[in-house]
Amino acid sequence: MLNDYLTEDISSLVEGLNFAQKVERSLDLISEAYKEFGDQLVVANSLGKDSVVVWHLAKQVSPDIRGFIVTTRYKPKETVDFMNQQVRQYPELKVFKNDIEMPDKLYQTEPDRCCDLLKVQPTRQAIETMDVACWVTGLRCTEGRTRTDFQEVEQRDPGLVKLNPILIWYEREIWQYLALYQVPVNPLYAKGYRSLGCAPCSNIALGADERAGRWIGTSKCGGECGIHTRPLKEKQIAK
Repeated sequence: MLNDYLTEDISSLVEGLNFAQKVERSLDLISEAYKEFGDQLVVANSLGKDSVVVWHLAKQVSPDIRGFIVTTRYKPKETVDFMNQQVRQYPELKVFKNDIEMPDKLYQTEPDRCCDLLKVQPTRQAIETMDVACWVTGLRCTEGRTRTDFQEVEQRDPGLVKLNPILIWYEREIWQYLALYQVPVNPLYAKGYRSLGCAPCSNIALGADERAGRWIGTSKCGGECGIHTRPLKEKQIAK
């Protein structure tokens, strides 16, 4: 039962479990959620290293599990090419995009609004269109300062469970899994990136914080686009 995971101490799991135990736990989390939600369980695939690990894990649980990708007009060519490869291989990955007219370089002047328009709103559309009751993410608590207070199972929106099955993994364990199972990854990692987003808002950065290269020079530096912090259920927003 998913409720069994609600009272776990996340920090002790990060340090206390080895790689094999973390993989098994992640598979168990996805499996339990799939038993509960069936086709209403959907993977959010950002095309980053963490998301492709979660997608690979989910496909081990069931080849029928669906997913969605949110892309934007500012995604790097490498990410777009990788996305097209993934969709050809997995047609059950649905792509969502917001082509709304917006001010030029809004990502510099109002980065929160830019992310809301290009990332949060299409995520809401995906959840509504695909009738999602449980969305599965590649979020990890060891990525950076903004991701330390999440849980493996959450319900921040009424009627929408959020599952973070690799929450307790270290970055090195992500790469260990990718190498072990020979999972294809976005080629931008080979250029030195550690966290990927839109081209104007992603840079190669040093240091312990993987997300330090995101939104450099703005109020959002190292922060969040909003899909993990804002309401996603359309009906809830309308209230």
